[in-house]
Amino acid sequence: MPSLREPARKALEDRVVSLVNVERSRRGLSKLAGDERLRRSSRRHSDDMARAGVLAHRLPGGPDPFERMLAEGYEAPGGENVAFGQESAVQVVEAWMRSAPHRANILYPDFTRIGVGLLLDAGGHWWTQNFGFEPAG
Repeated sequence: MPSLREPARKALEDRVVSLVNVERSRRGLSKLAGDERLRRSSRRHSDDMARAGVLAHRLPGGPDPFERMLAEGYEAPGGENVAFGQESAVQVVEAWMRSAPHRANILYPDFTRIGVGLLLDAGGHWWTQNFGFEPAG
């Protein structure tokens, strides 16, 4: 079964954040800051999707994206993108940018934070991207 060591996993997740910020900058939008709580929420969801073999924002009987972000201590959840199969950060960001709802999340001007989670298993790459508003205080 394929797997990623932690440094490689983190590097791919961070590359997605960088590419998202390139797309935002091209349109005059502020860059998103990475947030480890959103990364943890995204990683857990990617892991859960892979275990279930289902690409979805909410797995049967599981929490929705906002509940997952809140459970990680992020008090201002905003949105989520998920994807499966894209083998690189470039491929997944390009796929999201070709999809109107996913692109809308990436380019939503009021989001200020982002966390990306990747899981690579025998079936392929599972991606989750969580977005947040400016946290209070």
